[in-house]
Amino acid sequence: QAPLQRRVLKEVLEYFHSRSNVQFLFKEQAVEGAVEREDPSGTFVQLRVSLVQTACGKRAPRRQNCRTLENRRKPTCLACYKFDSSDVPKVLDKYQNCGPSHHMAVKEIKHRDEAECRAVEEAGKSVDVLYLPGMYAFSKGLPA
Repeated sequence: QAPLQRRVLKEVLEYFHSRSNVQFLFKEQAVEGAVEREDPSGTFVQLRVSLVQTACGKRAPRRQNCRTLENRRKPTCLACYKFDSSDVPKVLDKYQNCGPSHHMAVKEIKHRDEAECRAVEEAGKSVDVLYLPGMYAFSKGLPA
């Protein structure tokens, strides 16, 4: 995995564990559909990550030997990140969504995720555009 993909994966796990309804430690089971695209405005990274629940509580000190529980929840997370082109890439925009894998396959959620990810990928692109329609508004003053 590329360094930016590892960084996104780490952030996805932190995001997932920060949720109040998550009581156990989860770890990555598989990364599917990793996308990394570069353009002049930066690097876009999209990951779909399958997580698996472990026997460790999330409050427990981070132990490497947490065994996975096979028949438990296996959520899927989608993460889209746009990084700038600097030496230490900064996050320009991001979108994350985690849910049960059957829930993430629902068409409406997929459409929303795709739209959000497209918006993230566009972050930073319009820097060189001088004028966009609707960028400025003018009002006519009333006669004195």
